[in-house]
Amino acid sequence: MTTTQERPLTTATTPDPTPLLSVRGLSVSYAPPRKGTHLGTGAALIEADLDVRPGEIIGIVGETGSGKTTLARATVGLVAPSAGTIEFAGQDIGGLRGRARRAFRRSGQVQLVFQDPLRSLDPDLTVARIVREPLDIAGSLSRAERDQRVRESLRLVGLEPEEVLFRRPRQLSGGQRQRVSLARAIATRPRLLYCDEPVSALDVSNRNLVLNLLEQLRTDLDLAVVIIAHDLSSLAGIADRVAVFYRGRIVEQGPIRDVLEHPAHPYTALLTASAPSIGQEDRLRPEQLKPGPDARAWPANGVCVFAQRCPFAHDACAEQPAAAPLPQAPERYAACHDAVTWRDHLPPRTLQERKATP
Repeated sequence: MTTTQERPLTTATTPDPTPLLSVRGLSVSYAPPRKGTHLGTGAALIEADLDVRPGEIIGIVGETGSGKTTLARATVGLVAPSAGTIEFAGQDIGGLRGRARRAFRRSGQVQLVFQDPLRSLDPDLTVARIVREPLDIAGSLSRAERDQRVRESLRLVGLEPEEVLFRRPRQLSGGQRQRVSLARAIATRPRLLYCDEPVSALDVSNRNLVLNLLEQLRTDLDLAVVIIAHDLSSLAGIADRVAVFYRGRIVEQGPIRDVLEHPAHPYTALLTASAPSIGQEDRLRPEQLKPGPDARAWPANGVCVFAQRCPFAHDACAEQPAAAPLPQAPERYAACHDAVTWRDHLPPRTLQERKATP
């Protein structure tokens, strides 16, 4: 098992096609399973498939409660899967228990950066102790090596150690606190970094600074990064691929530019239509992607998860479709019966408006 021994700084190249993280059929429930099933009444993640390659930045988008953070928690061993597998560097970490799970978590190979640094940083600890804490837990470096690693990690996130080492979180700005959170996360030199809404609490200048830092850390540390976000525009400028979550399922994934400019799932189209700066090709409006007043009523469960909100739902949508590759685009997946054809059902007037749009 990899420890926190020194990993050389490298220059990022084309991502290795072999996944660093491979999730297959992953389901997580926060309630006891019902009799005769594997999932509880509080299923938060359902049959998720996702690969993350070394040196790659993946964006995860979706509404609150759609399962984005649950995926991260399951990967680091904070919640146990109800079904499916989680492989990290070829090791089945989803099945780890007891001492083996603790050893993996302490190794620091996968780290989390939380949304609110003021709440996730201990207010009574200095920056030096905060950044050093995961190194103390791992216990693989000498005291002098840990002190050196703390300083190096702070410099990597753009902070001068002499200026912040003995400050406490309340003595830092919001942008500085988030960079301290990043320094703590990379102190163990992880191979995979989860960032849960890392810029949502920051102003525009600090938001751009943190996103640029993630891009630089990916390069300097050969680091795979998963960014959980609601801000599609920020992902468009940094992520290589994106996975779209809805009600516990991944409904679409693929190269971010292709997904955002030409979405295959109606829910993704609704997201991009709600952020006009993202949609460059379709230029759809949110009202064009909502069911009309005489639309068919769909039950909340047992059908396609998006059927209640989809204007294109039909009889086949009584069954949840599995995510499948798109024709002519095998690197893209969508869980929609009409992923290729739903645009054909837009009213003719809408098509004319699209053609007339400069």
